[in-house]
Amino acid sequence: MSRELLKGNVAMAEAAVRAGLTAYYGYPITPQTELLEHLARRMVELGRVFLQAESEVAAINMVYGAACTGVRVMTSSSGPGISLMQEGMSYIAGSELPCVIIDVMRGGPGLGNILPSQADYFQVTRSAGHGDFHPIVLAPASVQEAIDFTTLAFKLAEKYRHMVIIAADGLVGQMMEPAELPPMQPISHREPSWALTGAKGRAKRVISSMYLEADAAEAFNRKLQNRLIEIRYAEQRSTEYMTADARLLVVAYGSAGRIAQSAVESARQHGLKVGLFRPQSLWPFPSDRLAELTTQGITDVLVVEMNAGQMVEDVRLAVNGRLPVHFYGRMGGVIPMPDEIEAVIHEQYEKQHDLMRAGI
Repeated sequence: MSRELLKGNVAMAEAAVRAGLTAYYGYPITPQTELLEHLARRMVELGRVFLQAESEVAAINMVYGAACTGVRVMTSSSGPGISLMQEGMSYIAGSELPCVIIDVMRGGPGLGNILPSQADYFQVTRSAGHGDFHPIVLAPASVQEAIDFTTLAFKLAEKYRHMVIIAADGLVGQMMEPAELPPMQPISHREPSWALTGAKGRAKRVISSMYLEADAAEAFNRKLQNRLIEIRYAEQRSTEYMTADARLLVVAYGSAGRIAQSAVESARQHGLKVGLFRPQSLWPFPSDRLAELTTQGITDVLVVEMNAGQMVEDVRLAVNGRLPVHFYGRMGGVIPMPDEIEAVIHEQYEKQHDLMRAGI
């Protein structure tokens, strides 16, 4: 396979097609509209289902219906649209249905703007709908990761019969860079044992999220929590850069992580022992590896995000009070530049030295 120049949104759309996407339902909203536009052409070319719904509320409920039949189904949107999908997402979770949702994050709150942001972190990791559940959340930092995570998302969704969200900030969706697409996979015609495909010749199947009796509802929730424990143990993902001898650890994901890597490289050239930890799964958050890293000579942690400080809470939980955790963020679609992140790194490094000189 050869690499080609691809925009992030188009790359995710084509990766989904090649992963065997059978049905897509969505509604246009920047900065993810190119994803929908690409699928409007490709899905029709291939004789698959594409439907531009009348709203995001309609789109997610169409995803719900299609997911009941066991096919690979997906939608995509941005912050305001994901907000409208919350009730449907909870029904999907309560019905134990696999699906993929792509959130190309933009500035908020409210209508906000179409600029890159990471302000949907709480929205997608804390629940993504009412009730006690978490979707699996993957956060790409490049077009290649956006492709790879889209393919992975369908596999994880089917493995766990669970919702998977790809949290790609607007910069990932809009950037263009060389990347390699996977080969085309055939549409699967297998029938999952739970799928609603017509009951002729077999006992009927029922998919529902309604449990009117408290005991039955609790039993289902215990089953769901056990699955979440399994996912939390098996699906933590992260990558590291220059952490072997680091004293200051920068933690950042998505575009912020990629930008922070440039800042770390420059700080290293100035003799600072700094490393980068980049979560690739936001839920389950890679707490185990981060906890391990922060017991190996690191004295401070700096979290960098394109929001007011949301992932920083998960970092603090993982560090568990062993080290000070600092935060630097830009909001509203402002992208932090490598030089400003490096300036914060130098500032924190100097504070470390001052404390060491003071014997604290």
